[in-house]
Amino acid sequence: MASHTVLPLLLLLPFLYAAVADDAAPGPSPPGGELNLTSILESGGQYSTLLRLLQATQITEQLTSQLKNSYDGLTFFAPNDNAFTKLKIGTLNGLTDQQKIQLLLYHVLPRYYSVTTFQTASNPLPTEASGPGGMYSVNVTTTTTSHLVNMSTGVVDVPISSTLSAKFPLAVYSVDDVLLPEQLFGTSHKGKASAPAPAGQAGAAAGKASARKKGGVPKSDVAAVPVAAGEEAGDSENTAAGRGSAGWTTIAAFALIMAVVNLVGA
Repeated sequence: MASHTVLPLLLLLPFLYAAVADDAAPGPSPPGGELNLTSILESGGQYSTLLRLLQATQITEQLTSQLKNSYDGLTFFAPNDNAFTKLKIGTLNGLTDQQKIQLLLYHVLPRYYSVTTFQTASNPLPTEASGPGGMYSVNVTTTTTSHLVNMSTGVVDVPISSTLSAKFPLAVYSVDDVLLPEQLFGTSHKGKASAPAPAGQAGAAAGKASARKKGGVPKSDVAAVPVAAGEEAGDSENTAAGRGSAGWTTIAAFALIMAVVNLVGA
């Protein structure tokens, strides 16, 4: 009697082991094509200055690497060419290479934000830029009627002018002014840049490590997936569900093995 029961149970074991292995495996990285910030900016047609800076500082390589190893995604604010012409003459040339990296990383938020989820975010929002005083941050204000999102740095106030791409895990928004961190430029009148702070005061940027510093936005403050993109939200929910189910599948497999052992012993 016991032998007739044991055989079907033994046949089920390989399937249970396969299920446990699938559940324990890490989720797939997002497709590389969706992470190409350079292609998104090139398609926009008015970001040549920004593209040159990104290439010179190799920031795009860093962001691509982060996206492949993060489930939170990234948000990038892209100043157009006209935005750079508004800067005082010599502003960019007055920056050290390290300060240029800090300036670019100040345009990166270490989470994916749709226009809708900006409304639930808690100020200040941390950026990827940092210095001796800690992580650089921005403040965001929104309106429920027009869905206008305005960024305030303490030096300039600028709204998002258009959406270049908003598909998780990467959102890219166009802005008509360069976001100037107060830590580098000090306080000034809106829309105008003061002379950059000396390199000694600005300190070394910790761009690659900034996403791991304390002070990040709590997960309860903003959704990591866009509200308007149903299929993207579904993917993230399935990933989370897969992680949680591994424990239950393992327990079920263990219980079945014990049952087989007991039947064989009987």
